[in-house]
Amino acid sequence: MLGTRSLKAICCGVMVAFAGVSYAAKDLIDPEVEARVDGIMSKLTLEQKIAQMIQPEIQYVTPDQVRKYGFGSVLNGGGSFPNKNKQATVAEWVALADELYLASIDTSEGNAGIPIMWGTDAVHGHNNVVGATIFPHNIGLGAARNPELIEQIGAATSREVRATGIDGIFAPTVAIVKDNRWGRTYESYSDRPDIVADYAEAVVRGLQSENMVATAKHFVGDGGTFRGIDRGDTRLSLEELLEQHAGGYETALREGVMSVMASFNSWNGKKIHGSKTILTDVLKDRLGFDGFIISDWNGIGEVAGCSNSDCVQAINAGMDMVMVPEDWEALYHNMLDQVANGDIPMSRIDDAVRRILRVKVLAGIMDKPLPSSAVLDASVIGQASHREIARQAVRESLVLLKNNDQVLPLKRGQSILVAGSAANDIGQQSGGWTITWQGTGNQNSDFPGAQSILQGIESVAAEKGAEVTYSPSGHYSERPDVAVVVFGETPYAEGQGDIDSLNFGAEHPAGQQLLQALQSEGIPTVAVFLTGRPMWVNPELNASDAFVVAWLPGTEGIGVADVLFAEPGSDFDFKGRLSFNWPAIDVHPTNPDLPVASVLFPYGYGLTLESKEFLRNDLNEQPLLQRAQAEQVIFDARTFDPWLMAVGDNSDWEIPVNSKFVRSAEGAVEVRSVDVNVQEDARQVRFGNASVGVAQVYWYSQAPLDFSSWGDSGAYLTLNYRVDQAPEGDVAVRMDCEYPCTGEVPFADVLAAATVGEWQEASIPLACFADRGADLSQINAPLVIASAKPLTMTLKRVAISSEATPESVVNCQ
Repeated sequence: MLGTRSLKAICCGVMVAFAGVSYAAKDLIDPEVEARVDGIMSKLTLEQKIAQMIQPEIQYVTPDQVRKYGFGSVLNGGGSFPNKNKQATVAEWVALADELYLASIDTSEGNAGIPIMWGTDAVHGHNNVVGATIFPHNIGLGAARNPELIEQIGAATSREVRATGIDGIFAPTVAIVKDNRWGRTYESYSDRPDIVADYAEAVVRGLQSENMVATAKHFVGDGGTFRGIDRGDTRLSLEELLEQHAGGYETALREGVMSVMASFNSWNGKKIHGSKTILTDVLKDRLGFDGFIISDWNGIGEVAGCSNSDCVQAINAGMDMVMVPEDWEALYHNMLDQVANGDIPMSRIDDAVRRILRVKVLAGIMDKPLPSSAVLDASVIGQASHREIARQAVRESLVLLKNNDQVLPLKRGQSILVAGSAANDIGQQSGGWTITWQGTGNQNSDFPGAQSILQGIESVAAEKGAEVTYSPSGHYSERPDVAVVVFGETPYAEGQGDIDSLNFGAEHPAGQQLLQALQSEGIPTVAVFLTGRPMWVNPELNASDAFVVAWLPGTEGIGVADVLFAEPGSDFDFKGRLSFNWPAIDVHPTNPDLPVASVLFPYGYGLTLESKEFLRNDLNEQPLLQRAQAEQVIFDARTFDPWLMAVGDNSDWEIPVNSKFVRSAEGAVEVRSVDVNVQEDARQVRFGNASVGVAQVYWYSQAPLDFSSWGDSGAYLTLNYRVDQAPEGDVAVRMDCEYPCTGEVPFADVLAAATVGEWQEASIPLACFADRGADLSQINAPLVIASAKPLTMTLKRVAISSEATPESVVNCQ
């Protein structure tokens, strides 16, 4: 059983024994601080106290509203920027910080004048800001085994965040992952508690070095859910839960982390956001945490019987600050009523506010001046010393799994072919939580000062006297001495990265195809694999002579090149060692509910350039999970590779949908990300400006794909959608084969017949498009929705499907 909380020692804090593990929470209580907090609280009204507990999002709250209510905090979510401008400058970030600060201390409308705290998800650098240093994601850092480097990364991140006038960071993630199918695996340092514990202490020390408020997350068990399902259920006893998943919190609390974020997951069927056992009995009382607990994005709304604006259970369970991006006003009034009628005890409000104010005093927020007068110089963002730390982190994170015949290092005088579109894609090498929430929709131009892996190879090759040719397709005119093929997962973040199998090639076959084509021509191949988790890549391993796991290295692609060209035994030789087991199969052989246990490369494995191990090219290439050609997904919470989403009207027919809100050039159509089951898992499309003519929203690929076999088999284009405003005119659904080659199906009657606000499914036979002119062997836009009249609809899923329910089939005769 968990030991009871002991009296705090004068020097050390709280020691709690649990399942053989000792927890030492740093004592954040200082008599002078508490006296100051007492003085502030004695003057606060109930309204002012509740306002301190609420954290809206910057897109949904204005400085005027901050002035009126006096909120304790705001956040910018992933992909949220000042003035909704992705390219916002550092000065624009600071200007908003100034506005919010001045509004918070302005008591003219009755708020308490307590300075506001701004929090951001800086999970691998200040990753929402264009030009910032983007460090490798945690999974790569775990392979580096270097806590001192992690502390430097934390400090550099803190400096860049401070330069934008922001006070708090929602990091570190200290999850311990049990099933790599979880879409947030890359946010974890390791599946072993010792690495996570070592790193948590170091990164908190670094992050809080600039009076920044760090947040350990997500308490607790987020990495242990059934089947690796995000926000799923972790099924363990309390003893097992803490023993397996609380290691990072032990050291983060010991280092004095000032905030802890509650986890979205359930524990034995009940949401942790509503669990008094976890939040109060364990974290606060028994582990001795004196800072404040913050909810995750609308996390209280997932508690049974609650909504985003109403959850007595979460507050009474111990939630101190509620991250409620949009519904903050209703939450504010509901909490006032709930205290008045006794549902929430006043003692609970006082405890929460005391914790928040304690942190504000300790972090210097209560005494901070106007942000623009105190921030570090804007040149701190992406400065050379930070990029050098990131470059070192890239070098130390790379893991060499295979190097037959010492194909590596690359050598002076060689002719090197670099292949794969990922080689010159800084967004792909950086992964999720990069400028945008999911890390999608970014171009290399969004990363000033950064280098792609290709650019890094070109730079180092020039120094080494080697010649580099880049061909995304792998085609060449002169035979190279060696080929470097860069491929991997495309970016994703929470909710959209979960998979049912670790079979990489099932969804991303291009890397294997490139490697096999070059192998068949007798060209030595070096595979550089970009991934957020260990995956089953036996076919790719067999088709390569050397195999490098680069994880998600961030903006300093030159760090990859440093190691590819390194002298054996030198400082730049491979240092990375697996911090997870590498799977030998794609799914558990007898029970797909269980994580893969069969290991190809064990934890701690990693070659150097001096290693002589030889890996035969006869690994099993047959996945256990056999997939029938049942569907090709185009959109399901995110846009799937190789598709891209765009809008257009007469002024510009191709504007990428690369942020939460995109409008066509003349405003005839707009697309916004909306929440259905999880955050931003659907796209709402609104046609509105009828005066400019036809506008369209569509998915397309850079090169045409052959859908003829789908057409021959009687497949369908299937849409899961909701009509939010009925169409006022014609609507067409098209399938384009390099427009004006197209097939068009009238769709207004289908939409008009749908019940507004209810989800529908429509399945249009591909034969309908073929009969109307589409060449199914050359499809480059599988779905185009076009209209010149007002219509609002939300799309949740789009796919080419081999089957359809009879009631969903659209009669296009």
